[in-house]
Amino acid sequence: MIEETIQGLKIDPDGVYVDVTYGGGGHSRAILQKLSDRGRLIAFDQDVAAHENSISDNRFQLIDGNFFHLNRYLKFFGITKVDGILADFGVSSHQFDSGSRGFSTRLEGPLDMRMNTKGEFSAREVVNEYSTEELQQIFKDYGELRIAKKLANHIVKEREKNPIETTQGLVQLLSPIIPKHVFNKTIAQVFQAVRIEVNAELEVIKSFLEQSIEVLQLGGRLVCISYHSLEDRLVKIFIREGNFVGKAESDLYGNRTLPLKKVGNLQIPSDEEIKENNRARSGKLRIAERI
Repeated sequence: MIEETIQGLKIDPDGVYVDVTYGGGGHSRAILQKLSDRGRLIAFDQDVAAHENSISDNRFQLIDGNFFHLNRYLKFFGITKVDGILADFGVSSHQFDSGSRGFSTRLEGPLDMRMNTKGEFSAREVVNEYSTEELQQIFKDYGELRIAKKLANHIVKEREKNPIETTQGLVQLLSPIIPKHVFNKTIAQVFQAVRIEVNAELEVIKSFLEQSIEVLQLGGRLVCISYHSLEDRLVKIFIREGNFVGKAESDLYGNRTLPLKKVGNLQIPSDEEIKENNRARSGKLRIAERI
């Protein structure tokens, strides 16, 4: 949804923009095409692989860091306000297609799932060291799995025989207890839950959204692309209420004080885009403006 993203940002050629999920650089390149010589683009990515594909452009700066630290990094580079922020959540195609990263349910690789390969905490620790109760909680909360308890009990029982070291080892271990007609979906939800736990993804998104209202100019745009209901729910509630408790703050007269207003309706990929990239099928794009 690159075209919809660029339209959503409503780019001022002389403005300052942030792409907090650089990945392969597709969105950043599209933004730079709209900027004048006076425009500026700051991008974030903590994955070493992303920096190997950095853009050589005087208007561009790629930060080796997590967008959890958005405000701090922008201040370091002398930026206090920006005209637009883009966040394309989820795992990049490069990460999914590399078995060694441990994100794929199809490819053999170590139980890793770290967005930041310099971090020490990985999926192996979650699967092999979390208690039954802890595993059950993340499968329920982050995987939205009804059989969370069953999965957790089975993992803890089986890992007592041998540690679970690889992605396919985990897939094969769970195979006997998951009905075949929902196997692929369930395994994907298991991997999603572990990945979210490893990278503290929802906490990062919450912090990022709160920081976005601090750094956006009045009239500045926030564009978010989510890939599962947990991400999208946070974005939707925050745009509507300005917080995550589901109720906007009010003044003494009961007037709601909102930092953002929704722009347009929820957008999803076209059939043509899904044909070209099947992974885009679950994407949901929401746009908001700082008020």
